[in-house]
Amino acid sequence: MSEIELPKAPGYFISKWREQGPVDIDMLTMWRDEMNWTTWLPLAEAAMFLDAAELLALIESVLSPAETATLSLVRRRMLGDTRLQPSIEAALDVARHPDTRDLALEGRLRMELGLAKYEAGDSEGAKEDLTWAETRLKSVAQASRDHDLSLINKAALHTACGEPVMALTVYSDIPRNGSHADETIALSRLGASRICAALGHDFDAARHAWNAHAHAIKANQVGMAIEGGALFLDFASSSIDENAEKMLIQVENSRPREAGEAAHALRIHPDDIDNVFQWCYSNMPEESSGADRPDLRAMVSLAHRFEKLEVFSEMLNNPDSVEDPMLAAIVQSFIQDQHLKGLWDIRLATLTML
Repeated sequence: MSEIELPKAPGYFISKWREQGPVDIDMLTMWRDEMNWTTWLPLAEAAMFLDAAELLALIESVLSPAETATLSLVRRRMLGDTRLQPSIEAALDVARHPDTRDLALEGRLRMELGLAKYEAGDSEGAKEDLTWAETRLKSVAQASRDHDLSLINKAALHTACGEPVMALTVYSDIPRNGSHADETIALSRLGASRICAALGHDFDAARHAWNAHAHAIKANQVGMAIEGGALFLDFASSSIDENAEKMLIQVENSRPREAGEAAHALRIHPDDIDNVFQWCYSNMPEESSGADRPDLRAMVSLAHRFEKLEVFSEMLNNPDSVEDPMLAAIVQSFIQDQHLKGLWDIRLATLTML
C-alpha cells in the first residue's frame, strides 16, 4: 500500500513565513506544494487567524472569486458577526456561478449554511444541508479538511438531535486505515466512545477511546490524547484481567457483530492500564494552577482509583498550588492525613468563596 502524503498543518506555513519571509508568490507556491497543499484558502485563513497581515495580503492576490467570498465570510465570523446566513448564501452564489464555480467550496458553504440553520433552530434544514455537503465533498474532495469537518459536524448534529445511532453510522464512515487525518479519526472515536458508553456497549466504548488516544498522539494533539486516554482508563478500571489480550490485538481483531451474537466482553490487560496512564501523566502540564483543569480532575481521580496517587504527591502536599475548586473538592474527598485534610478544607473553602 502506498503512503498518502497528508498536508502539514497551516501553522507550519505561517512559521516558515515568519522565519524566512517575506518572499514572493513564486516562493510561496513552492512552499505550499512542498507541504502538500493544493489550495490557498486554508493558508489564507491561518494567516488571518495568526495575524500575518503581509502574508495574507500576498495570498489574497491569488485567490479565486469563490475563495475570496469564503474568506470574507471567515473574516466576518472572526470579527463576531452572528448574522452569517445572508453572507453564506452570497458566497454560495459565487461558488455556483458558471464563471466562478468551485464544486468543493460549494460543499463547504452548504455545510456552513447547515450549521447556521441549526443555530437558528432549523434542525431539519440543517440536516439537509449537511447531508448534501458531505455527499458533495465525498465526491470531489474525499478525506480533505472540509470533508472531514462535514462528517464530524454531521455526526454532532445527529447527537444534538437525540439520534445517537445515526451519529455512530456517520462516524463509521471515517475508517482508521483510510486517508482521513489522524485528528479527524481521534475526534470521531471520542464521539463514538461516548455514544457506545451511553448505550451500554462497554467493549466498543473502550475500543473507540483507545483508538482516539492513539490517533490523537499521532496528530500531536496532546490534550485530545489525554482525554481519550482518560476515557479508556475510566471504562477499563472495572475490567482488568491479567489473562486478557493486549488492547492493540483486540482492536485489530475486532469486527462488527452478527445478528444475535453476544457482545464482546471487556477485559483489559494491566500493562495497557499502566502504559496509557503513564503516557497521559507524563504529557500533562507540570503546573497544577488554572481555574478549570478537567485534565487534572480526571487524572487525579483515576490515580486514586488505580492506587497511583504517589505521582501527584507534590500537588497533594501543596493545596495552595490548586486553583480549580472542583479539583480541590476531589482531592479533599480522599485525603487521609488529618493535618493535610485540614489544609485542603481551608483551600476548598477559599476557592469556593472566590
